[in-house]
Amino acid sequence: MIHPKDDRGPLRPEVLGPSGSDDSGRRDDDVWSSKGRRLGGLTRDALERATGSREITGNAISLQFDGPSTFDTWLEAISKAQHYIHFENYILRDDPVGRAFRDALTERARNGVEVRVLYDWVGCWATRRRYWKPFHRAGVEVRGFNRPSLRDPYGLFQRDHRKLVVVDGEVAFAGGFCIGQEWAGTGSEPPWRDTGVEVRGPAVTAANRAFGRTWEVVGDALPQHVVEGRSVAAGDSSVWLIEGEPRRSRVLRTVSLVAAMAQERLWITDPYFVAPRAVVEAMAEAARAGVDVRVLVPGNNNWPLVGTLARAGYRYLLEHGVRLFEWQGVMIHAKSAVADGLWCRVGSTNLNAWSLLGNWEFDIGIMDASLGRQLEGLFLADLASSSEVVLPGRSRGQVVVPTHRVVPVADSMPQTPLEPEGRLTARFEALIDREAASRPWRVAPLVRAGVSIGGALAGHRTLGREDRAILGTLSIIAIAAAAVVGLFPRVTGWIVAFVLAWLGVVTGARALWHRFRAREDEQYIGSRELNSQDIE
Repeated sequence: MIHPKDDRGPLRPEVLGPSGSDDSGRRDDDVWSSKGRRLGGLTRDALERATGSREITGNAISLQFDGPSTFDTWLEAISKAQHYIHFENYILRDDPVGRAFRDALTERARNGVEVRVLYDWVGCWATRRRYWKPFHRAGVEVRGFNRPSLRDPYGLFQRDHRKLVVVDGEVAFAGGFCIGQEWAGTGSEPPWRDTGVEVRGPAVTAANRAFGRTWEVVGDALPQHVVEGRSVAAGDSSVWLIEGEPRRSRVLRTVSLVAAMAQERLWITDPYFVAPRAVVEAMAEAARAGVDVRVLVPGNNNWPLVGTLARAGYRYLLEHGVRLFEWQGVMIHAKSAVADGLWCRVGSTNLNAWSLLGNWEFDIGIMDASLGRQLEGLFLADLASSSEVVLPGRSRGQVVVPTHRVVPVADSMPQTPLEPEGRLTARFEALIDREAASRPWRVAPLVRAGVSIGGALAGHRTLGREDRAILGTLSIIAIAAAAVVGLFPRVTGWIVAFVLAWLGVVTGARALWHRFRAREDEQYIGSRELNSQDIE
């Protein structure tokens, strides 16, 4: 089992003023206290304990939600790099988008910039080997995370799911965007909807250290000169870096804490929502206490089985007052949350046990009212292309707008502009118009696979069939497996025998190794005891 080093040190605020001096001891606690009261008394200490991160003040945060413009921003930052680029992503595809990033990174490497690329072996299993050759020729250091190993067969289930880019210690990008054509769209398909953030300020240095910790898991550590950068203050946003690691529950603790502290609204977007019981109960209790809890998930999931599993858990949430919406675009891949228009979380973590407890993930918690308003505006814009899931015999108030979309009434949402300049509003409208124009044949954008036509056209879908869908899916899988075994018994038997033998040998070898280590430890402890007796 891989055990990454944890050298983050004590949870201590660290912020640099405009001159580069340490201002950590001169923060305005009264401002923090007012923020805390607005979020149910959430305290700095509670957030630091839940996230496993110190508060980092003095940051500027920009919201990203459109694939093409997001990639343009990333590529522009890469093209301006002078010292180093650290690029970590679960997926890098050998397609036009992946090749554009490869060309940009290799160009900088040929000009003397230190470029390091960390990809996940499972996420990139379909990426052809020839894709990586230009990296090596240009001098880019490329590492594949957690390749299959006989020494650790179960490590296959622990993936580097992070999406992180750090350039020169000046700017960092994080969120849910992978490097593939899906996120940029094609002529016939709009881009996948995702969410990320651009970060400037002291949090960039901390993000670079986070990259270094996963980089070190699969090889030598980063050179010291690229680890100890010190960024100056760039804004007034407080940031917590939530580093997901196997057997660590930082995001789970944070989600539960914020759900307990939210007073008015808790709006969550998640593509693979199969949440553990602790998260579900925290959300349900918040809704029962009067908090407007909403969850937005894909109506047409790229992993249909995951979508089916998610729907199997709808009833409990609905019965406790949580509102559920299914987005009817091509795919929504965003992992974000906003509480009371103040606390925001954006990152790579999906709200399911695998992601929360088994993967390396990277989320950013942000205390910023301006960003909170933007995320709430983005959430409402997404609801305009969604259908609400309701229990049989129940309905929600809805209004039909001229764009032929069904918009749930946001009775508790303050009607504030997303941005004074109106730039985000215009981008929202362009995003929605592009989605509608790509499918002129639709009667309404609510008609998607897996959604009943009658319920979709009415603006909601009645819950009921999902309880049967999961059983039907499992039945089909079982029948298909039985057919394969029946038609090819010898081949199937040999495959099963090989897998079982492999697991048996590896597990037995590990048991013997642990036994050997235990004996060494016993001998070491015994020798120390004898030495101490001699001294006495």
